[in-house]
Amino acid sequence: MHQFHRLTTKISTWLAWAAGAVILFGCAVPIAIDVVSRATLGRTIVESFEISSYAFAACIGLGMGYTVSSKANIRVDILTAKLPRRLRLGFDLVAALAMALTATALAYYTFDVLAESWNLGSRSQSTLQVPLILPQSLWWAGLVWFATVACLTPLFAAARLFAGDPDGAEALISNPDLMDEIKDIGIDVDEDTP
Repeated sequence: MHQFHRLTTKISTWLAWAAGAVILFGCAVPIAIDVVSRATLGRTIVESFEISSYAFAACIGLGMGYTVSSKANIRVDILTAKLPRRLRLGFDLVAALAMALTATALAYYTFDVLAESWNLGSRSQSTLQVPLILPQSLWWAGLVWFATVACLTPLFAAARLFAGDPDGAEALISNPDLMDEIKDIGIDVDEDTP
């Protein structure tokens, strides 16, 4: 199970890198081309707004799995941080299950949008006339991966809890505390200092 978790984390990292490439080449390059063409030709030659909108949606879809696997999602834990470890782990598991439910719903309903675009043969209203199934497929694939990682994470954590490994479960679903995050970026802090 530990190796399977490492594999999902590695795939999520690759998809996050792909999302970065999509943003770079799907947003920055077309916008730069349009800025230069407006300055030199007085008009745009690439539909940078439309292309960057598709790239942004794809980037969000592709990057959300990485957000779950790296625990980069925002969670306000001011109340749970002071709880005993077992209770805190219980709340973290409930939060991970809520994330899994949300991610699954997103992937499910996004497929409805994709299917409708396919059935209607929908195209963008710009001069590019892009079949909407193309950017929506990338967006949906990212959300499916997000749902997969979000569902597997609480399962892996529960398996570690049942195996008597609360540290392993905590590593999967609990937010690191502030001191650990500060140490991770290389700042030496005396924990006794207020």
